[in-house]
Amino acid sequence: MRLLVLGAGGRGAHAYATWCLEHPEAARVVAVAEPDAERRDRLGDAHAIPAAQRFTDWPQALSARGPWDAVIVATPDRDHVDPTLRALELGHHVLLEKPIAPTAEELHRLTAAARDSPGTVTVAHVLRYTPFFRTLRRLLDEGRIGALQGISHIENIAYWHFAHSYVRGNWHRADQSNPMLLAKACHDIDILRWLVGSPCTAVASFGERRHFRVEHAPKGSTERCVDGCAVADTCPYNAERLYVDQLAAVNGPPVTVVTNDTSVAGRRHALRVTDYGRCVYRMDNDVVDHQTAALRFGNGVTASLVVSAFTAWNTRTITLMGSHGQITADMRTGRINLTPFVETPPSLEDHRADETFQVDAGDQGGVNDVTEAFTGHGGGDAGLMKDFTERVRRALAGEDVEAAPSSLEESVESHFVAFAAERSRLNHTLEEL
Repeated sequence: MRLLVLGAGGRGAHAYATWCLEHPEAARVVAVAEPDAERRDRLGDAHAIPAAQRFTDWPQALSARGPWDAVIVATPDRDHVDPTLRALELGHHVLLEKPIAPTAEELHRLTAAARDSPGTVTVAHVLRYTPFFRTLRRLLDEGRIGALQGISHIENIAYWHFAHSYVRGNWHRADQSNPMLLAKACHDIDILRWLVGSPCTAVASFGERRHFRVEHAPKGSTERCVDGCAVADTCPYNAERLYVDQLAAVNGPPVTVVTNDTSVAGRRHALRVTDYGRCVYRMDNDVVDHQTAALRFGNGVTASLVVSAFTAWNTRTITLMGSHGQITADMRTGRINLTPFVETPPSLEDHRADETFQVDAGDQGGVNDVTEAFTGHGGGDAGLMKDFTERVRRALAGEDVEAAPSSLEESVESHFVAFAAERSRLNHTLEEL
C-alpha cells in the first residue's frame, strides 16, 4: 500500500507515517506534502522518499494522479475539504483527519462529491478502533446490562493539554480553527452515537471561557513565562516547566509542535518568540474551557457529555446505565467495571457481583502519557491504520468491501451535533436535529 501524506505534523508524520515504518508489510509512505521544509525533509528522509515526491503543498502533490494508492489528509483543520475533494476527483481513497469541515455547507459539499467518486473517505474517528470502546460496544451488544438507558461521558482534556492546544496552540481561536467542542470532542460525540446505535435528535449545551482570562492573571505574572514571572514556581501552566523540564525526554509531539529544534536551547528560544511561551492568562484565545452538552437520541437514550480543561489526567471516563446493570470505565487505565443489578439491596456491597475487564490502554503513564495524548489514542491510531490499509488493499484487488467503522456517511453526524451544540451554547436554545 503506497501512501501520500498531506501534512507532516503530529498526526500525519508521528501518528500515521510512523505506523507505516512499524508495519512495512502493510504500507509505506512514498510522497509527502508539507510547507515546512524541515518537517517535510524529516519525514522524507525517514521514509526514503525521493526528492521529486516531496511537495511544498497539496495542490502541487495532487496536480495529477501520482504513484500512490491512497491519500492521508492531515492538513490544518480548515484545509481538510479541498484536498479531499481533489483526491476524490483523482479517484483516490482518503483517510481524513478530524474534524471533517468547519461548516455545514462544506460538509454537504464533501458528502455529495464522495457519493459520486470511486474513492472512499474514512474519517479518523479513532475511538471506534480502540480495544476500550470496542469492549464497551460488545458488552452492550451482548445485553450484559440490559437495555441501555443513559450515558454519562467525560472528556478529561488535562490542564496541561488544554493550555498547550486550546490556549496557546492551533485551536485557541474558533475563527482560525473550530469551536472547541468540534475540534476536540467530535470524537466523543461520534462514540456516543456508536454506542447508542441511533442518531442524535436534540441537544442543549452550556459553556464559556471562564478561567483563561487576563483578569485571572496572578499578581506578579508576566507576559511570558520566561520573563521572570513571580509565580512561576506555583503556576501549573508554567511553559518552561512543561516543555523544558517535564518533557525533557520527549523529542516528538507536543514538543515538535512548539519547535523543530528540540534541544534545550531550541526549546528556550521558542518560548521567547512563539505563543507557546506566553502567559495563559494573556493570550487572545476565545474558545470555551469547560462545556457540558445534553443529548437525546432517536431511540430514547439520553447522554451527558462534559468536556473540561480542568482535570489532572488526560483520559475519557464513562458510565453506561442499563435496565439491568451499569458499566463504569476509564480509558487511561483500560479498566472496565460491570455491575449487574441483583435482588440484594445495594447497601449490602459484599453481595454485589461485579465483573472487571482489563483492556490494552496504549502507551500511557508518566512522560508517555503526554505522547499518547497526541499520537496513540489507546490503540485507536494503530487500529485505524490497520483497518484503512486493509480495506484499500481489498478494494484495489476488486474485492467487496463493507463501509469502514468510521465512514464519512456516519461520521458527519457528530459534526452536525457539534454545530447544534454551539448554537445552543451561544443562543441558550434547545436545538432539534
